[in-house]
Amino acid sequence: MEDNSRIIKTEYSEEMQKSFIDYAMSVIIARALPDVRDGLKPVQRRTLYDMYELGIRYDRPYRKSARIVGDTMGKYHPHGDSSIYDALVVMSQDFKKGMPLIDGHGNFGNIEGDGAAAMRYTEARLQKVTQEAFLADLDKDVVDFMPNFDETEKEPMVLPAKIPNFLVNGSEGIAVGMTTSTPPHNLAEVIDATKAYMLDENISTRELMRYIKGPDFPTGGIVTNKDELLEIYETGVGKIKVRGKVEFEKVKGGKTNVVITEIPYPMIGMNISKFLQDVAALSETKKTLDIVDISNQSSKEGIRIVIELRKDADPENFVNLLYKKTRLEDTFGVNMLAICNGRPETMGLKEVLKANVDFQFQVATRKYTNLLAHELEKKEVQEGLIKACNVIDLIIEILRGSKDRAMAKACLTEGNIDGIKFKSKESKIMATQLMFTEKQANAILDMRLYKLIGLEIEALINEHEETMANIYRYEDILERRDSMAQVIMNELDEYKKAYGRKRRTAIENAEEAVYKEKEVEEMEIVFLMDRFGYAKTIDMAAYERNREAADNENRFVFTCKNTGKVCLFTNTGQLHTIKVMDLPFGKFRDKGTPIDNVSNYNSEKEDIVYITSQTELNLRQVVFVTAHANCKLVDGGEFDVSKRTVAATKLEDGDTVVSIMSLLEQRNIILQTKEGFFLRFPIEEIPEKKKGAVGVRGMKLGAKDAVERVYYTQNGIETSIEYKDKRLVLNSLKAARRDTKGTKIRV
Repeated sequence: MEDNSRIIKTEYSEEMQKSFIDYAMSVIIARALPDVRDGLKPVQRRTLYDMYELGIRYDRPYRKSARIVGDTMGKYHPHGDSSIYDALVVMSQDFKKGMPLIDGHGNFGNIEGDGAAAMRYTEARLQKVTQEAFLADLDKDVVDFMPNFDETEKEPMVLPAKIPNFLVNGSEGIAVGMTTSTPPHNLAEVIDATKAYMLDENISTRELMRYIKGPDFPTGGIVTNKDELLEIYETGVGKIKVRGKVEFEKVKGGKTNVVITEIPYPMIGMNISKFLQDVAALSETKKTLDIVDISNQSSKEGIRIVIELRKDADPENFVNLLYKKTRLEDTFGVNMLAICNGRPETMGLKEVLKANVDFQFQVATRKYTNLLAHELEKKEVQEGLIKACNVIDLIIEILRGSKDRAMAKACLTEGNIDGIKFKSKESKIMATQLMFTEKQANAILDMRLYKLIGLEIEALINEHEETMANIYRYEDILERRDSMAQVIMNELDEYKKAYGRKRRTAIENAEEAVYKEKEVEEMEIVFLMDRFGYAKTIDMAAYERNREAADNENRFVFTCKNTGKVCLFTNTGQLHTIKVMDLPFGKFRDKGTPIDNVSNYNSEKEDIVYITSQTELNLRQVVFVTAHANCKLVDGGEFDVSKRTVAATKLEDGDTVVSIMSLLEQRNIILQTKEGFFLRFPIEEIPEKKKGAVGVRGMKLGAKDAVERVYYTQNGIETSIEYKDKRLVLNSLKAARRDTKGTKIRV
């Protein structure tokens, strides 16, 4: 058996490189990027063309989306039904497209991110503008066609779009190594700018922007960086800042509601629910205390998000907070990348209009060349019929005397009278002088007798005059660029009149939103945290009234400023800072909130060793003692940090922090180990170190021993503890030196 297969030896890296480049170019050219001429990606173009071929016109009944998707996939786009249906859905959504190209019937999703129903439930047909401005001239051979994927059908390489759809509807796509993102624009403005370019090809981008003020998003909103738009439209790249539109409504009780009536274009979809969550989070995290309630009252009539504010709130300042902290102010990244002359190219506004106008002239030239050829053909036939009517008796005599059609046709075209019987010599002589063309002869032979009626002959003459007028008009359009330009501009004016609408998006220069936090009156309050880790703050008066209960029921009790911070030290050597304002402030019997909820502290991985106020720390030195008996003094000012979590000390492997204490009047420190050794020595023997240091050894430990407890005493004040059910006076312990073994207490 003969083996006809070929084995090609090649470098693997070269083959991978070639294959990847081929794949990348396929995605860039044939899938992800729109053509600047019609502003459509291949899947969009194929879907519209398939609907045109199926006859699903704007004035005909809707057809099932599944039928359209299946037909498109089978004939033109073999890349899966979901991509086709997604493209169909997007082209029908008026909140995504400035000018929808498909008329959808059924559930095609909404602005809040709900998806369209399955394709078996929805129906669609072409919009009138799509049929008139994108598909109307396909029968006039105005664009090139190419074979489909299996070469059983023909599909247009580009639709003969008569409006700059790339600008009107914008586009978004991700290719390989590049993305496109063009905002939608106002149809009327784009048409005016196109006409201005046609009248003056040297027009500047700045002058074009007299017509195109900026993007016109279907969701409205406000573009706030007007002065930056010129550079964006010159380069085709930049960032457009968009804000939602906000109104204030006065309600009962002197309150003001903030009502969002338009949202930034990037917020459409699931980002609306994300925005509502972000607004709620502002209240939960106490970034603002002005919010009473949030409700999304949006409907088919439009967006309406209502935020109820407290009576004493400043609505304008609150809106600035929304601009700063939520997506009510967002950025639309512009990258006007499209396929131009068969390759991806980033274009500015003028380049896009030039490409579109050049395309319009190409389409118009092909259209009117074909129309002229058709009219010239009609003229030839009409002149033959008119001439035939003038000698109709002779022609009838030729027809009656001929044996077959070929004999009669030869006489009409060449004057050949062989075999034809004539009634008179005059007729025979006249027949030899006939010189009709091939087309004229066929028309005469196919002519019906009723055409000899006087009115029909008169109509034929009128039709010939109309044909001659068309020929003169078409020749003028093809010979003079000004005439062709005028025809194109007249068509653009018709589309503007029929489909133009007022601008929805405002263009302005807005100052950056500045949110002024309300100045809080500074006051002394009391921090309380119970043994379960629930923390809260109360005012001084409430604490004084409940001092005994507060001290007995809580693990940590200290005073702090309401504008300050609380410092939480853990056994892992971490410092977590908490804004006092983030803690609940209320009544003595309120439960409080878990300390985990307002800090980075994780109760499952670390234990609290010490909590105090930042103000207190700044005035004191802090003593650190670890299980390995490492000790050090640290200036409390080192813990005045901006980060929420930092390392408070450095630990040896396997070591943990046992005790942290702010120094006030303590003079001696007592270390107690697990095996019952006690060591008492003066605090002055502990050196001051930086918070990043390990410290010095405070006590010599046995092989398996570790520091378990740390106590402090003051001179002249007796301090005692319960140790193994007996009272132990710490002041009576033998004074020793740091870094000794200590005394074992036997009970």
